[in-house]
Amino acid sequence: MTTSTDRDQQIQKLRELIADIDSGMLTTVDDDGSLHSCPMSTNGEINSDGILWFFIYGSSHKATEIEHNQQVNVSFVSPDRQRYISVSGTAQLVKDHNKMQEQWKPELQTWFPKGLDEPDIALLKVTMDKADYWDGRTSFKPQTIS
Repeated sequence: MTTSTDRDQQIQKLRELIADIDSGMLTTVDDDGSLHSCPMSTNGEINSDGILWFFIYGSSHKATEIEHNQQVNVSFVSPDRQRYISVSGTAQLVKDHNKMQEQWKPELQTWFPKGLDEPDIALLKVTMDKADYWDGRTSFKPQTIS
């Protein structure tokens, strides 16, 4: 059984692994069961509770997929460092303006030209269930955080 301290250390390790990776590939499940992936900007952040936040358009097909099936995966890769991370979890749309202000980064203006004034802007909250990572500098045996 993982203690709270162990989990905190594991999440800190995960935070270190993705700190310099700006984007992850978010994989969702469509209504027909097919998998769809797209790049999402994270600014290399995961909070201490193992939660990833992404900005998304609330009426997008990706948002619809998540409303129908909350199981997602986010993959991060840093080939030059031989680092590979796969985070599986549960996603939900969040339309809390205060949380959006807290998560907003100026570089997101590229995808959301009106910033937080975009009428359809929302957050995607991914709560980590499990993460596997391969850090080639230490070992190619996968390590698991759950």
